[in-house]
Amino acid sequence: MQEKIIVTGGCGYIGSHTVITLINHNYEVVIFDDLSNSNLKILDRIQKITGIKPHFEQVDLKSSEATHAVFKTHKDSKAVIHFAAHKAVAESIHNPLMYYQNNLFSLINTLKAQQDNSIKHHIFSSSATVYGNPSQMPITEDAPTQRSFSPYGNTKKMAEEILEDFTNSQSDISVISLRYFNPIGAHESGQIGEFPTAIPNNLMPYITQTAAGVLEKLMVFGNDYPTKDGTPIRDYIHVVDLAEAHLKALQRLLGPKSQPLEVFNLGTGNGYSVLEMIKAFEAVSGSLLNYEITDRRPGDVPEMFASTALAKQVLNWEASRSLHDMIQSSWTWEQNLRKGLK
Repeated sequence: MQEKIIVTGGCGYIGSHTVITLINHNYEVVIFDDLSNSNLKILDRIQKITGIKPHFEQVDLKSSEATHAVFKTHKDSKAVIHFAAHKAVAESIHNPLMYYQNNLFSLINTLKAQQDNSIKHHIFSSSATVYGNPSQMPITEDAPTQRSFSPYGNTKKMAEEILEDFTNSQSDISVISLRYFNPIGAHESGQIGEFPTAIPNNLMPYITQTAAGVLEKLMVFGNDYPTKDGTPIRDYIHVVDLAEAHLKALQRLLGPKSQPLEVFNLGTGNGYSVLEMIKAFEAVSGSLLNYEITDRRPGDVPEMFASTALAKQVLNWEASRSLHDMIQSSWTWEQNLRKGLK
C-alpha cells in the first residue's frame, strides 16, 4: 500500500519537482495549494513526466477552518512537506505584514491540523537566510541563527523557532527542517521549472529572461561587496538535487532513526559570484547578456555557501548535478516557455 504524503505549495517551483520525485518513488501525493504564485497546468506536466496526476486541493492555509477541513479529508497521510510560503526578499521588505501573515499563519494552521489528525511527521522548507550575515564560511548547521535582513528571512527563522517549541511540547512529532541555499535549474524533461509571475527576484530566471528578450537587461545589484569581484557570492543547487534531499528526509522521518527535530543545510558547498554566473551562462548558452551594475539591494549579504557534511553523513545525500547542468536545464526550460510549452 502506498504511503500518502501531503505537499503544501506543491504546484510551486521546488514543490512540483519534489512531487515528481515522490511519485517516481511510489508515494501517493496530495497537493495543497492556493495557486497565488503557481498554476494548475503544472498538474498536467507532472502527469506527462510521471504518468500520474496527483490529487489536488485548492486551499488557503491562512484560514484555520479551511486548513482543518482539508486535513480531515486526508488524515490518513503519513507526513507533510510544507513548501507553502511567499519567498521574495525585496517584496517582503516592502510588504512585511503580508509575509508574516502568510508564512507564519500557514505553518501554524498546518501544524495544528497535523496534531488534530495525528499526522506525525513534517518536513519544513527553510532557508539559509536564517544565518543572517554569517561570520564564517562554509556555514555549518551549528552556526548561530540571526535576525535576517529581510522579513522573508525572518519568517523562516521564526518558523524554525515555532517548530522547536512545537516538537518540545509533543512526544510523538518528528520534524526535519531543510535550509536551502540557492535553488536553480529545471527538470531534465524541460516540462517544469521556475516561472516567476512578475519580474524575477532570483538570479537565474532573471538571467534567462534577459537572454530570451523578455527583459531588456539584467540588473546586478552592487559590485562593491568584499568579494573577489565585488558581487555577492552564493551557493547554487540544482532543484532536482533539492527534491531528492526531501525524499531522503522523508525516508528518515518514516524510518526507525527519526528524531524530534533535525536541521540540514542543502547546497553544494561551492560559491559563485553574480559575475561568475553571468559568464558561466554566456559560455553554456552562447548568448551575451545585457547587464548593468546598479546599487546594492536591501537584504543581500556578501557571501553564503554551505557545509553539507551533515546531510551526507545522516541523510546519505549530496548534490550531484554540476553548474553546467543547472544552467543548461534553466535555459532549456526558458526556451521551451518562449516556444509556447504545451
